Amino acid sequence: MQDTFERKFLNRRTLLIPILLGIMVIVYVAVLHSVQIVHGSEYRARSISSNATTETVGASRGLITDRNGKVLVSNALTYTLTFSRQGFETDSDLNEAIWRLIDLCRRNDAAWNDSLPLTASAPYRLTAEATGDSFAAFCKKAKLADNLDGAALLKALRQLFAIDESYSDDQARAIAGVRYELYSRSSYVFAEDVSVALLSQVADARLEGVKTGTSSKRVYNTTYAAHILGRISRIYAEDWPEYRDLGYAMNALVGASGVERAFEQYLHGVEGKRLITTDSQGHVTGELFTKQPQPGGTVALTIDIDLQAACEEALAATIEGMIDKDSFQRGGAIAVTHVGTGEVLALASYPTFDLSAFNETYSQLLADERLPMFNRALNGIYAPGSTFKMCTAVAALESGVITPSSTVVDRGRYTFYSWPQPACWAWSSGYTHGSQNVTQAITNSCNYFFYEVGRLTGIATIDDYATQFGLGRSTGIEIGDSSGALASPEYAESHGLDWTDGQTITAAIGQSYNLFTPLQLSNYIATLVGGGEHYAAHLLKSVKSFDNSRLLYVYDKEPENVVDISPATLQAVTTGMHNLTTGSLYGSFKDCVVSAGAKTGSAQVGTDIANGVFVAYAPYENPEIAVAIVIEKGGAGAALASTAVEVINAYFRSEDTAAHGDNVLLK
Repeated sequence: MQDTFERKFLNRRTLLIPILLGIMVIVYVAVLHSVQIVHGSEYRARSISSNATTETVGASRGLITDRNGKVLVSNALTYTLTFSRQGFETDSDLNEAIWRLIDLCRRNDAAWNDSLPLTASAPYRLTAEATGDSFAAFCKKAKLADNLDGAALLKALRQLFAIDESYSDDQARAIAGVRYELYSRSSYVFAEDVSVALLSQVADARLEGVKTGTSSKRVYNTTYAAHILGRISRIYAEDWPEYRDLGYAMNALVGASGVERAFEQYLHGVEGKRLITTDSQGHVTGELFTKQPQPGGTVALTIDIDLQAACEEALAATIEGMIDKDSFQRGGAIAVTHVGTGEVLALASYPTFDLSAFNETYSQLLADERLPMFNRALNGIYAPGSTFKMCTAVAALESGVITPSSTVVDRGRYTFYSWPQPACWAWSSGYTHGSQNVTQAITNSCNYFFYEVGRLTGIATIDDYATQFGLGRSTGIEIGDSSGALASPEYAESHGLDWTDGQTITAAIGQSYNLFTPLQLSNYIATLVGGGEHYAAHLLKSVKSFDNSRLLYVYDKEPENVVDISPATLQAVTTGMHNLTTGSLYGSFKDCVVSAGAKTGSAQVGTDIANGVFVAYAPYENPEIAVAIVIEKGGAGAALASTAVEVINAYFRSEDTAAHGDNVLLK
């Protein structure tokens, strides 16, 4: 009996053990399920948040290509040093950390970002940037006097940033430059394109406030088009609120000028976010992207880089040849526009500069009296001279003042007004052009004809047509340009200038107060030979996603306006331009690979000194391109004919041999 009881009890105990084990397993599984499945993301987030930091990951900037897919601007990976003022309890500690970093960079001959407008060494002088809005805003916020000289500014900055006397003036100036950068922000990119050797030394030195990172720098695959492409820079402190609202990181690279700035929305891309986890010793244990960066789009310009190169080289050779003869310093520009679209095919400005060496040569460029950074093609304004006569002709013909067969007899001196009474002599004193119709007057550039026709037409009508041709106003180009000036009584009054009825006849031949840019002149000729369709000048052709899978934008705008030009008017005017290339300019145009039309111009800018102006289009029968050339102190426009022929030949020869294709990306 007892044995039976003991056996039952033992069996129950034996059974209880697996039951308990089963319960434990069930509980364990339930807890594991709760921790890993039900609340897994919550616990994981808590764990990560305790030893992770969020970091912005910059997106690669988009490529810039020419119209044929040739890459003009690309990217290269670089290393950066970022300095932060967070975590420093005193100015003394912050200044010491800054000096240690500067000293290390100096010993490695490495440059760093310092935009304080004060020279780096004695005698301390304010630089040109001291007149800018950024420095003015800093002085106002820091309560510094706005009339300090260089030495006084350094003394004030020593006091503002508590830079003690143990630092020399040169050391204090260097420290103040970094403190200036940090004044309105907690951190900034201290140095870019840092060598691996310097990175290693920074890591070994365990410098406070310094963080290493990666970025990209722009690689310029061409030495041409510097004035068009522009450059990028870190966001300036005063611009940060605007970019912050657009979702940019504080230290992001943005377009500062040219195409880089104009098409920032397409080139910048979308920045990413990642979590960096570290252990108790600060070692990185993992990375987790919460948002992948998306590279910027590929921006295709209307520019033909081969034509651009030909224009820059021809312009430089022409101007340097003139300088060799008389030692006058000159600048100049060429603009080439596509007829019927407003596409800008080339914009050359002389002198120019090298974008890839911009930071290193900036001081020299700024001091160069020839103004190499000035974009003469877009912002240089010049009297058009006789190249304006086609506008006057169209205004007179279309308003019914004359017909293509109407004639005016050139009597040498125009005497309708008591003043001015300008003379019009052909070849030399004593010879006139005789009887001229509008076609002959354009070919022979007969001022007398246009004095009389301009007076009869009136300044209001001439200005109306000039405005329709886009003269005296912005072309609409995306990177910005000067509007110039259109001679009129209203313009004279608004600028405190004199106007008399006699001004009309000088305005009719492109003088008086008329001032236009080379691009305006090119677009005016494109509008004329295109039958009156006036397009806004533009540089953007299309934008594709970084992987070329999507077309994000393509330019397809209609003409801004259409100038009424009858076939008879167009024939009369363009024949006059064509006859010039087969007549007095035949010596230059005999080498042109296609037929063309042209007009010379010269505009007095001093005693016996004139700017040379030249416009042309080709082919004569079916115009494709319009060219405008201006050379300061270039003399007679006829001297520029051979340069125009070089440009026209470069376009049509490249058109014959180039492989065109919207989906081709050449490197």
